[in-house]
Amino acid sequence: MDTRQSQFEALVNAYSADLFRYARWLCGDPNIAEDLVQESFMRAWKALHKLRDTDAAKSWLITILRRENLRRFARKHHDTVSWDDVDEQQFDDDATPPDLADSIATNTSLQQALDALPLTYREPLLLQVLGGYSCDEIAQELGIKTNAVMTRLFRARQHLRQKLEHDFKPDTSKVG
Repeated sequence: MDTRQSQFEALVNAYSADLFRYARWLCGDPNIAEDLVQESFMRAWKALHKLRDTDAAKSWLITILRRENLRRFARKHHDTVSWDDVDEQQFDDDATPPDLADSIATNTSLQQALDALPLTYREPLLLQVLGGYSCDEIAQELGIKTNAVMTRLFRARQHLRQKLEHDFKPDTSKVG
């Protein structure tokens, strides 16, 4: 096995889970996230000779993934579906235990709240929470100033807090 292939396999083994997790939160769909990760690694393979510092490999791969995600929107064609074509499915309310249903509702609300964030707020938040990047590293990754990162992180958390508090606000209109 040549050194290029072993270097690439080491990158895949070390960072594929992190890239998938970031892509999943970035796009909201596990299937699209898998495609993004595969495309990112394909681009990384083609450009592996450009990676000079192996300590910067994670940032390099995240940058490739971010750009690949942006390419997805550039080539995306929006198909429309008529409501008449959508099959309504009947779900049994007793099919899921209450704890599991609450957990699913919380995760769904969180995912929807993240999806509702503008990309300018969502990206730095995901880089910090999922990637473990510092504000300085995020600033370098996104090509903006550190103060702008801190502002975006603050606003992202503020938007999430408001959305989630609204979604989980107890209904006090029903008394006894």
